[in-house]
Amino acid sequence: MPELAWLLKALVEKVPRTRCAVLLASDGLVKALHGVDTDTADRLAAAASGLYALGREVGSEMGEAGAVRQVLVDVGSALVAVASGGTGARLLVAADQDVDVAVLGYEMGALATAAGTHMQTPSRHTT
Repeated sequence: MPELAWLLKALVEKVPRTRCAVLLASDGLVKALHGVDTDTADRLAAAASGLYALGREVGSEMGEAGAVRQVLVDVGSALVAVASGGTGARLLVAADQDVDVAVLGYEMGALATAAGTHMQTPSRHTT
């Protein structure tokens, strides 16, 4: 869905110190990207899908039901955030380590709320 790339671009430009954003289906397939090449986006999307699933499992083990709000990975000079991007969709944003995490989280949530219906991914059924 290249038509959604402008939403990711707006997010990256709005939050200082943000590097890139990838919108992905819950199964890890890239739907839109900004600030990163296609091959890297594919790898980031696969990792984001796994991180989100891991977050869900950790929540379950802690007795917490419900959707994962956000998973953060702080590594080297980067911070990677993965959050729900609408039904069946996830949003990954990578930023410099000194990004304002509160602002980043707020803007990711605002994007998912404002454009969630456009970012939804229907379930894939196998035949």
